[in-house]
Amino acid sequence: MNRFAFHRFWAVVLKEFVQMRRDRVTFAMMVGIPLLQLMLFGFAINSDPRHLPAAVLSADHGPFSRTLVWAMRHSDYFAFVREVDTEAEARRMLQLGEVQFVVNIPSDFSRSLLRGERPAVLIEADATDPAATGPALAAVRAIADRVMARDLKGPPAALHAKPGPVEFLVHAHYNPENITQYNIVPGLMGVVLTMTMIIITGLAITRERERGTMENLLATPVRPFEVMAGKIVPFIIVGYVQVSLILLAARFIFRVPMEGSLVLLYGAALVFIAANLAMGITFSTLAQNQLQAVQMAFFFFLPSILLSGFMFPFRGMPEWAQWIGTCLPLTHFLRIVRGILLKGNGFMEILPELRPILLFMAVAMAVGLKRYRQTLD
Repeated sequence: MNRFAFHRFWAVVLKEFVQMRRDRVTFAMMVGIPLLQLMLFGFAINSDPRHLPAAVLSADHGPFSRTLVWAMRHSDYFAFVREVDTEAEARRMLQLGEVQFVVNIPSDFSRSLLRGERPAVLIEADATDPAATGPALAAVRAIADRVMARDLKGPPAALHAKPGPVEFLVHAHYNPENITQYNIVPGLMGVVLTMTMIIITGLAITRERERGTMENLLATPVRPFEVMAGKIVPFIIVGYVQVSLILLAARFIFRVPMEGSLVLLYGAALVFIAANLAMGITFSTLAQNQLQAVQMAFFFFLPSILLSGFMFPFRGMPEWAQWIGTCLPLTHFLRIVRGILLKGNGFMEILPELRPILLFMAVAMAVGLKRYRQTLD
């Protein structure tokens, strides 16, 4: 009886395959998560972002300034999307995140260059994400030297001697010292809320079903929306506790500047928390058990953390990955929290990012409510 029997061993193996076939969600996660990681890390993740949106503020329309802008555009690091006329307009675009750089060329650029005075070109950068701006700023001097070596011929060729014919002044706005914690710590607020809110609410209805208490809810006159709202409200308080702890750590441990209104941040956090809780409730109505609910939450959390711009520069990803990231609420909340804390953005500045979160919340709530009615039936 104690000897190994192949037929008994094979029976257990077949039983496990049958169980996998019945538990389709778990099997899909076993196959889907590796494929998702392969696609994201292989194609979407890029630590050397290119084609970053930039604006040019040029008071000089000579050939050398045009050549410099042309060379930067064709370097693949800069994508000039607009030519602005005033400093205020340029600063506004940086504040709203519409551009990553503003290249400011002075009016006497060409004349000073020919005189050998080494004119200065100002590059203003949105440094809230140092990883996004670093490679482009490191390459700009080499770009200018290469193009000027081609254009400065004859007597002006002597101007190409080191340290180069053009001086670049870089103003890193919102994070002048390129401190990584200023970017990571505010972003952790969104990551922590996404992970905890979806998982704990994803277990809500599945826990009721597994423990047999769902019948008690079915016997009460409580409406589906009232059940969902009743399960969500306590977790909103938990979410606010997490937000407060992260803000305290950011201020007193990591010394993250807080330029904007914390009241506005708490209001935006409420919308984001509600969106994640609605998604968690939807998962709980789709899952058959708590394990499936956790698996669904992880399947949602993985692309959220990778495609939102938290770990890798958002604009460094291909367009299809940016499109997926734009559909995720974490992408927009990261821009909101970094904009409020680092840039001092107000309500009108964060409104374009609030709208997609509200839309996501409405869709998730509608799907969850419909699924919950089916669960009741």
